[in-house]
Amino acid sequence: MVSSDWQEIQEHIERMLDSLKYGSITLIVQDGKIVQIEKNEKVRLQSNRIR
Repeated sequence: MVSSDWQEIQEHIERMLDSLKYGSITLIVQDGKIVQIEKNEKVRLQSNRIR
């Protein structure tokens, strides 16, 4: 993996982490290379207080 490619991936992951409170970030790898980054965000509701 080229250094500039890895830097771009790191920047994407850092931006995702900055905006994520609860959830996960998944790296999809194909043939030893990262081909996709997914962010899965959870929203925690305080349902007992709202009702």
